[in-house]
Formats: sequence, structure tokens, C-alpha cells
Amino acid sequence: MSDASTLVGKLWSYCNVLRDDGLSYQDYLEQLTFLLFLKMADELTKPPFNRPSIVPAGLDWASLLSKQGAELETQYILILNELGREKGMLGVVFRKAQNRIQDPAKLERLIKDLIGGETWMTLDADVKGDAYEGLLERNAADTKSGAGQYFTPRALIRAIVEVMRPRPDMKICDPACGTGGFFLLAYEYIVANNPHLDPDQKKYLRSGEFTGWEIVDNTARLCAMNLLLHGLESPESDSPIHVDDALISDPGDRFDMVLTNPPFGKKSSMTIVNAEGQAEKQALTVLRDDFWASTSNKQLNFVQHVKTLLKINGRAAIVVPDNVLFEGGAGETVRRKLLHECDVHTLLRLPTGIFYAQGVKANVLFFDRKPASETPWTKDLWIYDMRTNQHFTLKTNPLKTGDLDGFVSSYSAADRSKRVESEQFHRFTYEDLLARDKVSLDIFWLKDDSLEDLDNLPDPATLAAEIVEDLEAALAEFSALADSLAELEDAEDGSTVDG
Repeated sequence: MSDASTLVGKLWSYCNVLRDDGLSYQDYLEQLTFLLFLKMADELTKPPFNRPSIVPAGLDWASLLSKQGAELETQYILILNELGREKGMLGVVFRKAQNRIQDPAKLERLIKDLIGGETWMTLDADVKGDAYEGLLERNAADTKSGAGQYFTPRALIRAIVEVMRPRPDMKICDPACGTGGFFLLAYEYIVANNPHLDPDQKKYLRSGEFTGWEIVDNTARLCAMNLLLHGLESPESDSPIHVDDALISDPGDRFDMVLTNPPFGKKSSMTIVNAEGQAEKQALTVLRDDFWASTSNKQLNFVQHVKTLLKINGRAAIVVPDNVLFEGGAGETVRRKLLHECDVHTLLRLPTGIFYAQGVKANVLFFDRKPASETPWTKDLWIYDMRTNQHFTLKTNPLKTGDLDGFVSSYSAADRSKRVESEQFHRFTYEDLLARDKVSLDIFWLKDDSLEDLDNLPDPATLAAEIVEDLEAALAEFSALADSLAELEDAEDGSTVDG
């Protein structure tokens, strides 16, 4: 039986062949997903499973095996077009699917040798799941594809899950689920910490515990496949992944826990064609009755949306960029309301150099939703600084699970009243926060050693990566400022014309 690394190597080696035909990593992973699903669905109709086929006759794996050349290509395109109209997991995996493999001979080899040469349903879920995760991570590392923004470092997710301590009886949501990392590691944590689940609990955990939203079709299909390969859901399931913009409206559902890393990039926008026939981006201000502030800042909207999704006493962990902590206007309104209506108890300042999407300085904000109250629920915010004097890069010094042990220990998940201040972990009272300009939560106190100790600077590659990170973060802030000023100018011009 193949182990995960052997399987990744085998699957990835063929990608290099197809890259000569212009296929990107993303395109290849997408085609693999279509074919893997069809092969697994076919295996479920055979012993020892003997289930009815969920794929309509004539659009199944067998229909590909009997053809070659142009006929095979035509059949494959037909399958992709037809299955995208189906419901459930089928519909999510094949929605808007297209064939990207131009050479029928290479398509035939992919079907009959690479995918057809393995019996996938009898492979251990850890092996096939880890193999697919390995492919997703390689794809995320391909900076040209932009897939990095949908892939959160697994070491970070593991630490977040460890302090959040999900349970088997919960409803857990990720409104920006990407490729499903939070679901997989929450599932892994629950199974490891609850060895005596009864059959009903196991069934609910595999199909019912997790709900996600993903706006990008291709990413949603990768997420659905990732869940399937890890043993969550089954090909015949209703999909737990909604392919939609989570911010459009309140879905009505409420959850015990929200774990999420919304995509980087501040503005919600749509492309329109102006009077001169040129395409331009137009900022979208999200207007919702359940939001404290109306803004086009996507990150602030996700914070508000997460609050809505939580049940009373539900708990959230959300990755946010620095601007959410200090921005004025709508940002200040959201922070004031969040501190009052929720218990905002922990902030983890993340180091730079850990995300595949560059130029973002990020944090993890932990808060619990509370019932209505005249007095604020936040009493103390504990901030853990893992950024100052930390040097990570994706290639030479990637973030590892052990790097977050200090935070996990300091968090004291079993009893937060036992927290102790340390050099990296400081407590700030509600009054401290309210006294700060714009109620900024962008607080740091550690001395940056690199500013004084010039003899012990990080290696040149790390320094260069950090400089790039700082410059790109600054550029993002300036771009956002320019957009805001342009919006203000347009609004003033409009009022002058109207008046």
C-alpha cells in the first residue's frame, strides 16, 4: 500500500508532464479532483461496499475506460458539463467544471494509469487525505496561482484548535473555509480526545458537525474532495459546503464554534463596465441589519458576520490583519461593540513570513458571544506577542507546531482564570483599551532586538523576506487609503451635483 509521501510524489510527477502543455498546478489539482471523485464513486459500487451508484449511468468512471483519443476527450467534457448540474457533493465537485487537458493521450494516461492504478476507497483515510493535503500545500506554495490565500498553515490551525477544544456534539462553522483545514484538524482533535464515541456520535461527526461557505468554485471543490478523502462526508452526502458569498446575508443558522481565516484583501468589490466601456472595480458596502457598521472593508464585515453566526456563549477564533485592530471609522465602531457585547479575551499577534499570501501582518482574535447586557462583557484582553523578534520564512524556517507551544500553554484553555503574565503575554483591562486612541487593539511592548543588536541579525534571506513583507503590507495600507479618499471624493462630488 502506498504511503502519503509516495502517493504525493506519484501524483505530482505527472503534473510536471502536463505543465509542458500549459497546465498550472491549480488546473492539474482540479482535474485530479474530478477523476478521483469518479473513481471513488465507482469503487463504492463494488465489493465490499456494494452501494448504488450516485453517478448517472453513461457519465461514470466506466464510461471513460471504454474510450480513447478524441472520443475519450468528448466523453470527459460531457461528464463535466452534466455532473455540474447535480445536487449534493456531486454538484459542488463538478460545478462549472472544464477540461484543461489538451492532449487526449495524456488524459488517457491520467485516467487509466495514475488514477485507475490505485484502489482509493481501501486506502487508509490518513494516507489518501495526507496525500491530497500535500498536493494542496504544494499548490499554495505556487505564488503565481494565488492559491496561497485559501491555505492556512496547518501548524497555526492545529494550535488554534488545541486551545478552542472542539467537542463531538457541537455545530462548527467556517464561513471562509478554503480547502477545509479547520474542519480536518478539528475532526482530528475530536477523534483523538474522544476515543469512546457511540455510533450516532460518529455519524454526526462525519456528517453534520461541520458547515462551511466558500465563494470560489474551484476552492470549494478542493475542500469537498479534501473532506471526502479524510473520511468526512461521503460522495452521496448533501454537501456541507455552501458555494456562495457568506457576507451577503445572515444564513439563520447559529453555531457553537466558528473557526476561520477569511481571505486577505480589505475591500469587497465587484467588476463593472463603465460608460467608456472599461472594466473597473467598484467597492461594495455590505448593508445588513445585524451588523454594527456598514463598510466595504471585508475583514471588518467578517468579524461582524462571525458574531452573528455564534449561538449565545458560542466561541470564535478568527484570523484578522492588523488594520482590523487599529482602523478608525467603522473599525472603531466594530471594536467598541465587540468589546461590549462579547468577551474578547485573547489576541495572538502572529509573526510575519508564515502565510503563502505575502504582505499581511495578521493576528488571531478569540471571543465569546454573550447575552445582551448594559455592562461590557470584556473585562480583560490578554495579548500574546509572537511577532517581535520572531523570524520565519516559508522555505528556510517555516512555522512548526512546536513554535506555538508557548502560546498554547499560556492560553490555559482548561481554566483561563489561571493565566499568568509573562514577557510575551500581557493583560489589558477594558478601561485600558477604552483609553486608547480609536480603541486600538494594536498593542505591542516588547523591544525589537534587531534595532539595537546589529551583530546578530537574521540571515540575509530572512531579512529580505521580512523587508518584502513590510513593504507589501505598507503598500496594501496606502492602496486602501487611496481607495477611501477616492470614495470620499466621489461622495462629495455627488452631493455637490445633487445640491
